[in-house]
Order: sequence, then structure tokens, then C-alpha cells
Amino acid sequence: MRLLILTISSMLCLATCPVLAAVAGKVTASDRSSLPTTIKSNQMVADNKGKTAVFSGNVVAKQGDITIYSDKMTINYGDKGAVEKIEADGNVRIVQENRIAKSSHAVYDSRQGHITLTGSPKVMQGSDSISGKTIIYFVDEDKSVVSGDADSRVNAVIHPPAKKGDAGSR
Repeated sequence: MRLLILTISSMLCLATCPVLAAVAGKVTASDRSSLPTTIKSNQMVADNKGKTAVFSGNVVAKQGDITIYSDKMTINYGDKGAVEKIEADGNVRIVQENRIAKSSHAVYDSRQGHITLTGSPKVMQGSDSISGKTIIYFVDEDKSVVSGDADSRVNAVIHPPAKKGDAGSR
């Protein structure tokens, strides 16, 4: 049983690369898929019949230059071991270089090819930021949609690029 759990855990770690591509950068999703993935947590429970693995307690998932932090991460996989959906809950933070996404809940849907951030989502890059009620990142299209409502309007803060000769520019 222990070997089976470790085997499933290893398989799921390798299959989580799409969610780790959430914040695209220099490394493409196909490049990232060849990199090893590590997931550390206080506990992992695998349910072969239910096709899930749940990592809980200070979850840290890392692949290449992307790290995802959360209180809990649930991975749902299909019959052939392919990841169908990954949910991160509680204190979700996705970090890549100078980009940070924060929310209380994030869902990667492999069929739809997008990541949805809810629960006070905010994405920051350098001194720029955007927040709203929901942020959806379309992984394959490298685009995002930020929506708001009366209580949580879209709020973007975009600073102009530094001009040559300005303090701090090279």
C-alpha cells in the first residue's frame, strides 16, 4: 500500500505541470513538462477508486521557476493517470520570478485549459497589480479575463515604464 501511494504520488507530481504553467514566462509549458516536480506537504492521502490525491498542511509545489503555496491541494486524475483538475485552497500563492498571484482558491481545469482564481484574487508583477472578483488565466492562449461586481470591481494599477535617465533605470 505504501509503495502504491508513493507511485501515485510520483505520477501525480509529474502530471501537475499544467497548473505550474499558470504564470507563463521564459520557460514554456512544454519545456516545463520535462522538468521534475516536487510537492511537499504535512500529509498526502491518495484515493485510487476516487482518482484523487489530497496534499494538506503547508503545501509547496515546485517545478522549474514556478512555486505554488497553499493549505491544501487536491488533484483529480483520469483512468490513465492524466490530471483532469487541480484545486488549491487556503492562502494560495503562485510565484514566478517577479510575478505573484494570490487568492483563497484556485482551480486548474485541464479540459478547459484555464486556471480560475477566486476569493480576493490579485496578481502583481513588479509594482503593477490587478484584482477583481475572479481572475481566469487561459494557459494555452496566454490571456486572462478579470471580472468584478458591485462589491469587488476590477482594479488595475499600472505604472509607466521608467524613462532613460530616470533614477533606477539602466
